[in-house]
Amino acid sequence: MVKLNIQTAELALREASESNPGAWADHSRFVAEACKNIASHCKDLSSEQAYIFGLLHDIGRYAGVSSERHLIDGYRYCMERGWEKDAQICISHAFMIQDIATSIGEFDVSDQDYLFMKEFVANAVYDDYDRLVQLCDALAMPTGFCLLEKRFVDVTIRYGVHTATIDRWKKILEIKEQFENQIGCSIYSLLPGIVENSFR
Repeated sequence: MVKLNIQTAELALREASESNPGAWADHSRFVAEACKNIASHCKDLSSEQAYIFGLLHDIGRYAGVSSERHLIDGYRYCMERGWEKDAQICISHAFMIQDIATSIGEFDVSDQDYLFMKEFVANAVYDDYDRLVQLCDALAMPTGFCLLEKRFVDVTIRYGVHTATIDRWKKILEIKEQFENQIGCSIYSLLPGIVENSFR
């Protein structure tokens, strides 16, 4: 079992990005920063732990270009090292709604892996770390932080409109509201360079 700390996580991401270079690695770094910044204002969350979860959520992309396969590749990568919660988040970050049918990607996996993921998603017990990574995944582009709506459009242009697209957006907005109720301010105030639209 490899001891997991910030240094280990950053090394893992660096090695993974060398194995499969791409914008996903910079996206992961911004997700990690967003997780850390928001968690630092939540009394029951560790900003260091949140940073690590954000950093490793897409680690499965080390195995090459893929769609939903990166979820289970990341799960196995983390489980092999004894990082159980990180392994869960490698899958859970894509399923803010706990139903595999709400995936917007392609299941480029075996039938056995699909069934495993289907059961895993349905039965996973989410906590605020799962929800935080789901939120921050939608707050980060490879070039920096962004409004949720910008990320929604970015993902939809790349993946197309799915029957679950609107429900996924609604769930992320609901998670945003949950965290803002906890911290007592807009999440955007914690993300450098982002100005929230105001209608008041």
